[in-house]
Amino acid sequence: KIDQERIGQYIIMGELSLDGSLQPICGALPIAIQAKKEGFKGFILPSYNAKEAAVVEGLEVYGVNTLTEVLDYFNRKIELTPIRVDTRKEFYERLSEYEFDFSEVKGQENIKRSLEIAAAGGHNVILIGPPGSGKTMLAKRLPSILPPMTMREALETTKIHSVAGKTKDVGLMAQRPFRSPHHTASSVSLVGGGSYPQPGEISLAHNGVLFLDELPEFKREVLEVMRQPLEDREVTISRAKFTITYPSSFMLVAS
Repeated sequence: KIDQERIGQYIIMGELSLDGSLQPICGALPIAIQAKKEGFKGFILPSYNAKEAAVVEGLEVYGVNTLTEVLDYFNRKIELTPIRVDTRKEFYERLSEYEFDFSEVKGQENIKRSLEIAAAGGHNVILIGPPGSGKTMLAKRLPSILPPMTMREALETTKIHSVAGKTKDVGLMAQRPFRSPHHTASSVSLVGGGSYPQPGEISLAHNGVLFLDELPEFKREVLEVMRQPLEDREVTISRAKFTITYPSSFMLVAS
């Protein structure tokens, strides 16, 4: 049904629904990077993921909504327009868009000074105080005073979130991640794993902040498994068939 020579130049990925429509996939950015390395001409994938894959320069990225569009494109019945994204421009425009800003904290000069020093040196922090004294509020606003992400850090961070299926309809992530797992979280959800190993909270917080609220409430085994990733800045998950390493260079803030 399809011209085979043309189809061999493309990587085609998508989750196919029974009605022929295409659902989003995880890991579009790492797949696009690999496609370029292996010399493919283009990448056809669901429209939802197209902007993320278009971050990779030198690869034609086409967003489609149904399988029929893909068939019609290869049979030259329709033309698809490659998605173009000015990655650098978009990235730098969104660098200073923060949901929570440090300037919203009134007073608290001592703790603000301490957090500024911690942010400058990338130190880990523990906040101790009665309920309602602003510990969580301060922690949430910490990413807004961390140094802006570089393009390389943004690419790394977006790749991890892409693999975990956490990227929204954006190109590169421009803000440092802030992850705050609940104290009932298991060691697998924190460190990563599962039968198809997924990044855990410590990897999703890579280049950003991991906030553990109510630190003494976390299970001891959960805190113990964080020792090595905190030192090595990466976590290795071993399974019978393969071993996978995820980066986990984060700033730990506990309260």
